[in-house]
Amino acid sequence: MAKVKYYYDAETLSYRKVERKKRTTLKYATVFILASALFGFFFVLIASQFFQSPKELQLARELQNMQLQYDLLNKRMDDAIAALGNVEERDNAIYRLYFEANPIPEEQRRAGFGGVNRYKKFEGFDNSQLISESNKRLDILEKAIVVQSKSLDEIKILAKDKEKFLVAIPAIQPVNNENLTRVASGYGYRTDPFTKVRKFHYGMDFTAPRGTPIYASGDGIVKRADSKASGFGKHIRIDHGYGYVSLYAHLYKYNVRVNQRVKRGDLIGFVGSTGRSEAPHLHYEIIKDGNRINPINFYYGNLSAEEFNDLLQKASLENQSLD
Repeated sequence: MAKVKYYYDAETLSYRKVERKKRTTLKYATVFILASALFGFFFVLIASQFFQSPKELQLARELQNMQLQYDLLNKRMDDAIAALGNVEERDNAIYRLYFEANPIPEEQRRAGFGGVNRYKKFEGFDNSQLISESNKRLDILEKAIVVQSKSLDEIKILAKDKEKFLVAIPAIQPVNNENLTRVASGYGYRTDPFTKVRKFHYGMDFTAPRGTPIYASGDGIVKRADSKASGFGKHIRIDHGYGYVSLYAHLYKYNVRVNQRVKRGDLIGFVGSTGRSEAPHLHYEIIKDGNRINPINFYYGNLSAEEFNDLLQKASLENQSLD
């Protein structure tokens, strides 16, 4: 119940009841409503800086998930670009060289798209740059795959005329995967097991038990099967023609003789640890025109894409060699 207020009237010498005018009541009500609205506005404004509504929380989670998905997409594209880069390197440095075809220029493989802005539809959003860049990379990757596919089609046609050459060059891993303990070391700078000095390792080391079979990686003629080369111990050299020679070192024993003609996949010897060797393994080298080159590019004959990628990762580790 509202309180009744009175005032003293000096003229009538009596107390009179205070009567509030409607205009005054309306003014007070208006001020109260405006003050309440202003207070509510500032409260919501301040609260929005520290608290999120359920809808905002949902949108934030969706945005975070989208960012994660784009990061994963970019990671997969990085892996695909790396794998494609390896194929392109082999295409230019080996396949096209083999068949006397001109290498494909890098600018042709990685060319973008001129003319109309293909990514305008992605502009105007908070993550426009992320989305646009991801789509650009994907488009360039797709184009590079098309270029590489056409190149391999061309190589396939050229290869029909060089069947003899293809069976001669080294093309398989000399030790079966099921017999491998691990790939101990690859081509490149490695730590010497005896001196502990970092030096260049010109082949690949395949760790396997003593007596593990070793196979010829291509057709050719056995030019050496002896232990007269420094550090290699018992080793075999096969001349494949076309300037290619494969070398198999630290053998336990031979299964071929000098001047014997062998075919790819023939059993030629067994893993050992002779010569300058720290443990049973096969040291394998490829020599082209007198220069030792990376054997990693010569396993396309018996490895799947997954096996090759796994071998590539292991061989790229800069660890300690076994010889």
